[in-house]
Amino acid sequence: MTTDFIPSNYLPVLIFFMIAAAFGFVTIIMGKLVRPQNPYREKALPYECGAPPISDARQPFPMRYYIIAMLFVLFDIEAVFMYPWAVVFNDIGIYGLVEMGLFILVLVVGYVYAWGKGALEWD
Repeated sequence: MTTDFIPSNYLPVLIFFMIAAAFGFVTIIMGKLVRPQNPYREKALPYECGAPPISDARQPFPMRYYIIAMLFVLFDIEAVFMYPWAVVFNDIGIYGLVEMGLFILVLVVGYVYAWGKGALEWD
């Protein structure tokens, strides 16, 4: 039984973390020393796509934004399921084709419903 508190196998990991921390510290200090120091009023203003701030940043988003975001996520999930299906298409045969057709049909019905309700209109 050894009395070593730190196993020797972890020494390279400790050295790596020390080098990473030193690199981060040195990078921040060098950036502070090298960058130009000429603050003026426009630099101190909050930046928002070049437009001056005209209202409170904590105003609520409209509900339509969240609906469109959920629809976007839904169709991204569809794409994520279609890639593995395409890879194993030869192995799953006609059963896999029918299942993917039903999956796409459900998504198309949801898309048509959302379109009919006006959820995709951005006013």
